Amino acid sequence: MNSIIIYNSQTGFTKKYADWISEAAGCDCVEFKKGSKSNLSGYDTIVFGGWFMAGTITNLKWFKKQIAPLAQEGKKLIVFCVGATPAESPDISEVIKRNFTQEELSKVKVFYCPGGLDYSKMNFLSKFAMKMLLKSLTSKKNPTEAEIAQAKLISSSYDLSNKKYIEPIVAELK
Repeated sequence: MNSIIIYNSQTGFTKKYADWISEAAGCDCVEFKKGSKSNLSGYDTIVFGGWFMAGTITNLKWFKKQIAPLAQEGKKLIVFCVGATPAESPDISEVIKRNFTQEELSKVKVFYCPGGLDYSKMNFLSKFAMKMLLKSLTSKKNPTEAEIAQAKLISSSYDLSNKKYIEPIVAELK
């Protein structure tokens, strides 16, 4: 199968997963700015990788515009999204459902890969948003256990990425 991964990454976690998938599956891998302008007709499978920002997968609008015509051509469509939330979180499936319609989910396989936070690579707006989230969590009078755990987790940079999370994606590509 001739496949391409088109990804966008701010702090490197999505790029890391894109590179791992590309290496394991032997497919092309390009950054979003170049890939979004690529002619996709020569590919059997198109993989889009984006990261979560406030519950939305970055640059997903572009990919969603491609779904109907690519699916009509018989292309296999895959999305992997990377976030700072651990893979075990029950919130993941709900966030994915908010990013796609049922019709889109019938045409696209979606996977979640936990990444992390790297404050040294974040832009000002992202750092500010995380600081505000941390402040809101730590200033609650009666925080839940989940809120306490989240505040502890996001208080500094961390990396949850692991090659084991690409296994189902690579299996889809083979």
